[in-house]
Amino acid sequence: MAPFVLLGVILCLINDVSAVMHSWKAFYTASTGLSEFPEFVAVGMVDDEKTGYFDSRTSHFQYRQKWMEENLGQDYAKQQTDGLKGLMPVFKANVRTAIERFNQSGGAHVFQRMYGCEWDDETGITDGWNNNPANLQHYKSSLTQECIEWLKRYVSYGRSTLERTVAPEVSLLQKDPSSPVVCHVTGFFPRGVMVTWQKNGEDHYDDVEWEETVPNEDGTFQTTSRLTVKDWQTEDYTCVVEHKSLEKEIVKRVIEGEIRRNQDIETHGPSMGVIIIGCVVGVLTLVCVVVGVVVWKKRGAGERDTPTHRETDTLQL
Repeated sequence: MAPFVLLGVILCLINDVSAVMHSWKAFYTASTGLSEFPEFVAVGMVDDEKTGYFDSRTSHFQYRQKWMEENLGQDYAKQQTDGLKGLMPVFKANVRTAIERFNQSGGAHVFQRMYGCEWDDETGITDGWNNNPANLQHYKSSLTQECIEWLKRYVSYGRSTLERTVAPEVSLLQKDPSSPVVCHVTGFFPRGVMVTWQKNGEDHYDDVEWEETVPNEDGTFQTTSRLTVKDWQTEDYTCVVEHKSLEKEIVKRVIEGEIRRNQDIETHGPSMGVIIIGCVVGVLTLVCVVVGVVVWKKRGAGERDTPTHRETDTLQL
């Protein structure tokens, strides 16, 4: 099996628009010195959709998707609550250890850990990433069996939501005639999208900047790409958008009639500018990130009991 290759920025910005790869991720974050943020937060995500949430202020697991609650019920929620309560002191201790190792006594400190796995339900391949090979064997059972089996179960519960397709809206935006031209793509699902530029019918990569794809409040996604050129009024530039929901690509020509500027937006209605809604798991500067996932082939998919808490390899959320 060829490994799932991560290509840095390309992975974020030029995604495979037709892949059927499902993912499960859980983020655990402990912090100190942040008065506006709980000391411990846990977030579960399936296909980048937030499915469960827990923090030290409420000390109670909360569903974030109705299809999860309808299929798993309150017994699962109670097990998650109990398990995550048990994790809190472990992560708080990790923060204290980080403070000691950095020989610091004040300020803000954060410790975050992420578990996850991936599964392609067309090929059956399970894949992932790992930056700590020494721990791979330790996590093998949890990540190659429990994680994949629960991911398949979650996907079966929310398939109608997770596998829906929503077409993007594409706009060309510009602060003023001398500013870069921004291709704003929003409202699409799933996350994978390809945004490219062409000049006179040929692919154009110079003077182009891509932004990360981020979630909207309604569960869809948005991204932007910026073109910084002086000759857009004399040359033929286009922004090309490809997405799984589209039968054919969307092409926006960089011409006066297609561009919206600040004065147009202020005159004709609410802003269509870029509204960045960050994931809750990305709001903190990390002191330590430990990533553990699987790079093995598909194992058995039989029913299992709800996973129980263990201090070092829990699969809560």
